[in-house]
Parts: sequence; structure tokens; C-alpha cells
Amino acid sequence: MKKILAATLAALSFAAAANTWPDGKPVTLVVPFPPGGSTDQVARAVGPLLSEKYKTTFTVDNRAGATGTIGATFVKRAPADGSTFLVTSLGPLVIVPHLVKGLQYDALKDFDTITVAVQSPNVLVVPTNSPHKSVADVIAFQKANPGKMSFASAGNGSSDHLTAELFWQQTGTQGVHIPYKGGAPAHTDIMGGQVDASFQNVNSVIGYIKAGKMRPLAVTSAKRSPVLPDVPTLAEAGVKNVEVASWQAIVAPKGLPPAVRTQAHAAFAEALNDPRVKDKFTSIGFEMVVNTPAEFAAFQQREYARWKQVIEAGKITID
Repeated sequence: MKKILAATLAALSFAAAANTWPDGKPVTLVVPFPPGGSTDQVARAVGPLLSEKYKTTFTVDNRAGATGTIGATFVKRAPADGSTFLVTSLGPLVIVPHLVKGLQYDALKDFDTITVAVQSPNVLVVPTNSPHKSVADVIAFQKANPGKMSFASAGNGSSDHLTAELFWQQTGTQGVHIPYKGGAPAHTDIMGGQVDASFQNVNSVIGYIKAGKMRPLAVTSAKRSPVLPDVPTLAEAGVKNVEVASWQAIVAPKGLPPAVRTQAHAAFAEALNDPRVKDKFTSIGFEMVVNTPAEFAAFQQREYARWKQVIEAGKITID
């Protein structure tokens, strides 16, 4: 009888928690990067919808710095009660752990996965006045001028940084990595011709491409991007094994009560699938993922191992 009563009380507790989160309490969505980037876009798209649904505030808190690890560390140390979530790119979760010594969190053990929200291929872009009209032009120039061509990125350990490194590995070339503090300043210098090229998230530069301010040469997806149908994939351009998707995801501090995790996942999934978010994101090149916590955890493991291999093979450091 005691066991039955305990089980009943546990079930009632689970149901109550699932039905009450966030129980009118404010929720913070920590973004470990400056405002305006792809990750910030995701947080600011879902925040108002969640506030509207739950009649409480969902605040975006940009805690930028140290390749995203400041914000990630803050969330790792936050109470695991559903009041704090990390909305992040892949960098802090699967790339930076292989590049930064003495990291204050374990990316695979210190967070509860909620969902991968969206993903987007990267696109190799050059300034519109660049002499390079194709991927073949870029490769030929780099082979004739080793270490001379500059590639901008949104920062050390970002997907655009590692895509460039993977590109060099697969083509037997070497460029010069120029890390910026976020995508926006990198975009400015690409358009201004201060840097020669960059692998940028499609969604973050599609407007510049459409306006003729950047020239796209290839995308890093297996198939052509729906928003850039005339731009070949890297594989079509002759460069194999550089299929890269940048992704944005949501995690919580480890130890989130199962009922809260279930309800939070359902809430974020509903917001991401809302036409007001989904239609906007797909129109600029995002692909909606919105997977389960278990699917996200397995995906993180695969991505973690993949980028570890790339970083070790290329002896990549950010010192």
C-alpha cells in the first residue's frame, strides 16, 4: 500500500509540475554572444511567444565573451529549476571544449538537452569586387599563395572558423584566420573588402547576398539551399567531406526535474513551430529541427566527436 501511495503521489507531483511550469516565475534565456547574431535571433523569436502563452517574462540576457564560455558557465552554475536556459550555437557545446584548456564546465555532462532549434549551412562568400568567381579560383589562389588569403569568422571556435579549417584540410591549402567578436563586424569587413573570404551562416548573410553586397561561391550542405538555388554545394564544386551545418540549440543546467524538462521542451517546440517563427526562419535559410532531448543528446555526442577529430587533425589552437 505504501508503494502504491508513493507511486500515486509521484505521478501527481509530476503532473502538477508539468502543468505549472513556469508557474508565473520569470525565465531567463541566456545567449552567450552579442545581440544580432543567429543565436540571438532564435532567443528573441521565441521569448515573446512564451511570455504571451505563460503570462510571465522570458528575458534574453546576452552574456558574451570568451568564445561563448562565459554565458555557458553562468548557466551551468544556475539553479536547475526551469528559470534559466542557455540558447547557444554549437560552439560552446561541441567545438570550444576541444580548444580551451581549463574550461569551467563539461559540455556533455553539465547540461540537460532540451532541443536543437534550427540549423543552417554555411556559405563561402567573398566581397563583390573580389577577383574570385568560383571555389576553383579560391583554391588556385591559395595554392599559388599559401597563407595569404584571409578568412573572417565570428570568433575563435565558431562554426565559420572550423569550416574554414576543414576546407583547408580537404583542399590541401592554408589561409589566414581572422576572428572577429561576433558576426556583425565580420560582415562589415567582408563587404568592405578588408578580408578576402568567409564561411558565414546562410541566414546571417542572405540579405547582403540578395542586395549584391557579397558574392556567394558555395554552400556547405549536402543539397543546395532553397534560398540560394543557383549556388552550388562544395561537393558540386569539387570539394568533398566539408558538409557543415551551423545549429542553434537550447539546454538547461543539469538536474532539471523531469516534469519541468518535458514541459519546457513542449513549450519551446510549440514556439519554434509557430508560423510566426517558422515562416520567418525558413525564409532566410534556417531549417527547423526541433528534435527531442534524447535525439539532441545523441546528436551532440556525434558532433562532439566529429569536431574533436577535425581539431586534432588540423592541430588547431586559439592561443
